[in-house]
Parts: sequence; C-alpha cells; structure tokens
Amino acid sequence: MLQTVIEAKQSNAAAARDIHLAAWRFMLLARMLDDKLAAVWRAGKMHGGVFLSRGQEALSVSVGLSLNKGDVFAPLIRDAAGRLAFGESILDAVRTYLGSALGPMRGRDGNVHRGRPREGLLPMISHLGAMISVVNGVLFARRLKNVSGTVGAACVGDGATSTGAFHEALNQAAVEKLPLVLVVADNQYAYSTPTSRQFACAHLADKAQGYGVQGHAVDGTDLTACLKTVGQAVARARDGRGPQLVVASLLRLCGHGEHDDAGYVDPKLKQSPLGRDCLKVAEEKILREKWADASQLAAWREEVVREIEESVAQVQREPAPDPFAEEWRAISTGHLSEGHEAEH
Repeated sequence: MLQTVIEAKQSNAAAARDIHLAAWRFMLLARMLDDKLAAVWRAGKMHGGVFLSRGQEALSVSVGLSLNKGDVFAPLIRDAAGRLAFGESILDAVRTYLGSALGPMRGRDGNVHRGRPREGLLPMISHLGAMISVVNGVLFARRLKNVSGTVGAACVGDGATSTGAFHEALNQAAVEKLPLVLVVADNQYAYSTPTSRQFACAHLADKAQGYGVQGHAVDGTDLTACLKTVGQAVARARDGRGPQLVVASLLRLCGHGEHDDAGYVDPKLKQSPLGRDCLKVAEEKILREKWADASQLAAWREEVVREIEESVAQVQREPAPDPFAEEWRAISTGHLSEGHEAEH
C-alpha cells in the first residue's frame, strides 16, 4: 500500500513537471515571437498593428493545454501562448502577420483574425464578446448531431463583460447548459478604461452566480494556479456541469498594441502583485523545483529564437496575394477552400 502511494506521488510529480515545462516553453515561444513581430513592425516591414501577449501567457497557455483535440477554441489578440499550445504553428502566425498568400487567411485579413475552423481554432471576429455566441453555436450544433464529450473555450477581456454580447451569450449558454468555458483576462484596463469605470461588483467572478453558472477566480500571474483552475473548469464542463466562468486577475505588461505606450496605467499597479511577469514566475518555480537548471532553460531559449528567426526569414521570401490574380470571394468556396494545394 505504501509503495502504491509513493508511486502515485512520483507519477503526479512527474506529470506536474512535464506540464509545467511544456507550458513554460509555449509561454517562452509566445513571448519571443511577440518580440520578433514587434521588431518587424517597428522596422516598417508589416501592415497593420501588433498586439502583444506580455503578461497573459500563463492564463492563455493553460486554456490551450487544457483542451483536447476535437474541442473548440476561440482565442483573442493576447492568446499567442494558448494558440500555440492548442496546435497553431509558428508559420500560421507569422504568415498572417506578414500577409503571406500561403497563410491560413491567404493574406486577406487583419493579422490577428486567423484560425482553422476545421481544426477547432476559430478566427477572431471581435474582441468585445462576439466570439462567445459563435462558440455557443458550434456547441449547440454538435448537440443536435449527438456529438458529446467536447468543450468550447472562449477568451475575452474585462471590457467584454460590459457588452450586450457577453450577457446574451453567457445567458444562452447557461439556459442551454452548454459545455462552455468562458475565460476572462481581467487585465485592469479595457484599452485605457480602468475597471473602476466598467463594473461595480467586487470581482468579475461574482457575475457567475447571477447567470447560474460556476465561477472561478485565479491569480493570472501564477502558472500553477492557472493550470489547476482552468483545468478544473474544463473538466467540469466536459462532465456535463454546464458553463464555467474563469476570471484571472493580472496586468497587461505592455500597451494595447505597439502603437500604445500605456501611459495611462497606474504605476502602483505595476509594482503590485498584479504586475508580476508570469513568465519569470513560472521560470522561478521550475528552477526552485529543480525540474530544469539555468543552462537547460538557456538552451531551450536559443532553440526558440532560432525557430522563430527561421520562420520569419522563410515567410519574408513568400509571395503576398496578387490583387489582379485573386478571385475575391469567401475562402471557404472554390479552389480557395481549406485544403487547397498551396496549403501546408
């Protein structure tokens, strides 16, 4: 009996180590990719803006890692880590940002509105709550087709909770008892509007009770806490316990986009626990638990940088869409449908 308990603890310890190392690598990949894309933008080699995930990687990666193949994921502009953990390739991200004709959106759409619906990764419509109802629609359609065991995750920011789309979609999911996991990154600002001007409740998780759903609050700077809380919420939804609302408290450690210097952020927030860098917190835990040493982390960082540099160099050599040769119709029709010969 004692040996069984010891083996179980060892197994759990190994699982915790493996999931944390995997999560940290996705977080690092997202951070380094963001930094590279920002550098390309500042060099004037990119159309559109760049929206960084800095400070939200722990929450985001926890969503991506908690989902299974066959689930549905509706990420937002600061969900690079979650996208990568869910299976998005670096090339998909870079091709969309740089407007490559070989990208998932064929170089036709804004650089953050990318996805692969057939693989469960939904292209972003809006960052103001509109994607929640889209996930609801997918989940309800699966119910009509007698497809069970899948979960849909939709990510929003604190500002989205002030919109009608948020209310209608969460209310619908609650009434229909859909397996929806609604993840709110409460990063203290809706662009530049502080939370004090958005809602009067003590905590956004308090809203869950009013809708009749389960609410979960978590420290969004703590990877361990995020993995546990998001994982539990996904498990509850998959088990038929209805929608789950997860609210993570954190701080966006950058502007709304690279065009924004975030001068409106209260300096006291930056010095508070909310201002911790989740990537550094996760790295400190890895070193403290001796799951890896500094040299191993440095080697992985070099691998990530090399992979990103190679991907960007490749995409910069790829063609942009030819406006005179394109057939300007929905990419879901004709030879532009997913699965055409140019797709890799």
